[in-house]
Amino acid sequence: MGVRLNRHLFREYDLRGVADRDLPDDVVFALGQAVGTALVREKGLEKGLQRVKEGRRLVVGKDARIHSVRIHKAFVAGVLGTGVSVVDLGLSPSPLLYFAVHSLDVDGGVQITASHNPKEDNGFKVLFGKEHLCGERLLALLQLCETGDFEKGEGTLSAQGMEDSYLRFVKDRIRLGERRFRVVLDGGNGAGGPLALRLLETLGFETVAIGCEPDGRFPLHPPDPTQPENLRALQEAVRVSDAEVGLALDGDADRLVVVDRKGRVISGDQLFLLLARAILKEEKGARFVCEVRCSRAVLEEIERAGGQPVVWRVGHTRIREKMAEVQAALGAEMSGHLFFAHRYLGFDDGIYAAARILEWLTQTEDPLSTFVDALPVICMTPEVRVDVPDSLKFGVVDEVASALGRLPDVALSRLDGVRATWKDAWALVRASHTQPSVCLRFEAESETRLQHVQTEVCGLLERIICCKQTERESSCKTDGCTGTTTVREGHHGG
Repeated sequence: MGVRLNRHLFREYDLRGVADRDLPDDVVFALGQAVGTALVREKGLEKGLQRVKEGRRLVVGKDARIHSVRIHKAFVAGVLGTGVSVVDLGLSPSPLLYFAVHSLDVDGGVQITASHNPKEDNGFKVLFGKEHLCGERLLALLQLCETGDFEKGEGTLSAQGMEDSYLRFVKDRIRLGERRFRVVLDGGNGAGGPLALRLLETLGFETVAIGCEPDGRFPLHPPDPTQPENLRALQEAVRVSDAEVGLALDGDADRLVVVDRKGRVISGDQLFLLLARAILKEEKGARFVCEVRCSRAVLEEIERAGGQPVVWRVGHTRIREKMAEVQAALGAEMSGHLFFAHRYLGFDDGIYAAARILEWLTQTEDPLSTFVDALPVICMTPEVRVDVPDSLKFGVVDEVASALGRLPDVALSRLDGVRATWKDAWALVRASHTQPSVCLRFEAESETRLQHVQTEVCGLLERIICCKQTERESSCKTDGCTGTTTVREGHHGG
């Protein structure tokens, strides 16, 4: 017999929800049964008759969230009940789980984490083979949970430590120059702090550690380093310690944010450009995959340096797939995910990315701040998030796209959400795949033009949200909200 569960748990490329509301033990147990069942029935994972007789093996890790212990126990029990054996990593960041999938004789992996989401949330990242389940393949787990059509068996449970193997693997791929300098590491009280600290110290960097003790209450700040307010402790520590670089990880260490000695946050676009230039010194003509939020100025700079930028959809699974397709050296999401195929395994790893940034800087005479000073000036907003219920967000984006498409002299891309491009500006409106929100970003050739485009698009978005929310309650009768989608001046809704 199946269980009822919140369908909004199933995102585009992982499962996330409020732990105590959406992930009670019976639901988590059923999800374990569903993953185990799907793995048993998955085609193309056979590794010879002996392995088929022995059955499938799944490696499982968990982040530092308070409820991860409970969820881990229920999930593993569900998996074992399908006859799939579990290799338990215990407390681990997502990159360590990915490394284990690449290194161990297993058929897939599951990381229990909500990554950068608030402390109340939790979820699962699921890999079969080395590929993340996403889209319809994730939704197939929902159907299994609802029907209760599970395999039966008795899997075995074993523990495996991977930290030492990971550190050796990473260190063997880092080519340090002669220069060393002080670094501040903000582990965000997540699962990756201790491992990252060990790596930086092993590489010979004097490291000031803050928030490197895993604590699911996240006492230093919430586990999302892309939010400026969550970087204040790091910026202050860099200033006080006179460090050259500040490094911040998110809750499961698949994201990295960098701060220079002046306290400036290096945007995902800028970091992507700096690393692309470094790679192009080794690999001429390399390809680089970024997503629709990337600055047009950065794309032009990569081309000027001899690289080939490829723009693709947001999402770590999508970026990895496109990288494999075009044989890219590096991929990036503007939210801090960096995917190195150049001298690495191609998955998003904030710890390895930190080591590669430090590697590059040890080969230069100048500090990071000097390179930041020389970057092209970009008139761009950070990503703006507007709260929109999951049930409404995709419809809202579709209506924004329809309205923008009626404007003159604008080109639209529906690759992911809608990106509207004018001669001197662009605007992106897309539904978040991880949170109940619509995300926006803007770039223009001047601050005046940037403000104008942002104001118009945000005003349009606000009116459409108003209509959608009212329609859900009854019909759209709110004064000033007629249901039309014409673009006119409006206040900043982001």
